[in-house]
Amino acid sequence: MPWRHRFLFCAGAIYKASAEIGEIKGHYLNATAGNCEEIMKMAAFARELVVPIVMHDYLTGGFTTNTTLAHYCQDNGLILHIHRAMHEVIDTQKNHGKIEGEREIALGFVDLLRDDFIEKDRSCGIYFTQDWVSLPGVLPVGLGVFTFGICLL
Repeated sequence: MPWRHRFLFCAGAIYKASAEIGEIKGHYLNATAGNCEEIMKMAAFARELVVPIVMHDYLTGGFTTNTTLAHYCQDNGLILHIHRAMHEVIDTQKNHGKIEGEREIALGFVDLLRDDFIEKDRSCGIYFTQDWVSLPGVLPVGLGVFTFGICLL
C-alpha cells in the first residue's frame, strides 16, 4: 500500500475511534523512507491530516535526517517517536542493546536524556562535556501500549 493511502487509512481510523469512544486516539505513522526529502513529505502530510504522532526508524535514517525531522516536529506540534530499527542486530551484541542491568544505571541514563548540558564525569562513563545545542527535548519511553493523554501532560 502506498504511504499516502496508508496515512489516509490510519487517519480515518483514528478519527472514527476518537468519535466513537470520546477519547483522543493516536497512531505512530511510520515516516521512514529512503531519503530525507521523502521523510519530510511524510511528516508534512501527517501534519495536514492532523495526526499527532509520527515515527522514524533512527538507525535507518541517520543522525542528520533524525535531527531535521525532530526540529520539524517540534516546530509543527507533532510528537516524534524514535524507533530503533535493526533491533535484532543490536540486541544480539552483548555490548549493545537494551537499557537493562542495574536500576541506577538505567535510570541515570534516562535522566541524562532530559539535560541540556552534561558535564564530564568519568566515574559515570561520561568522557567529555556535552552541550546538546538546544536539541528538542526527549521523553524516554519503553515500547508498548500507552494512553495518548499521558503525552499531553
